[in-house]
Amino acid sequence: MIAKVLLHIPVVLSLTVLGAHFLRYGHEIGVIGSLVLIALLLLRHPWVARLVQVALVLGALEWVRTLFSLLQVRAAMGEPVTRMVIILGSVALVTLASAFLFQTRPLREVYRLDSQ
Repeated sequence: MIAKVLLHIPVVLSLTVLGAHFLRYGHEIGVIGSLVLIALLLLRHPWVARLVQVALVLGALEWVRTLFSLLQVRAAMGEPVTRMVIILGSVALVTLASAFLFQTRPLREVYRLDSQ
């Protein structure tokens, strides 16, 4: 039981940070989508797990896109980029890793992924 709850923490945090990212850039649909996905985690259906996995992979791609976009701007302005690359790269990796948590046995059981 504890493992199942603990495995949800990175998923919820990744979706929360992604929602904050969308809020920062004024993308209300992205914010609402992130909140809806967090709420959907309460449903124990296989399609919920797959939908959240797809969203997290797309979220990781959004972080990489943002990284390269900000990298170009900061490099053109002559500002340091190393710390930003480390931070956004780490956020992208954690978001991607969160998608793979649904492949663990505890979450496969929660979302009945083995019965597909």
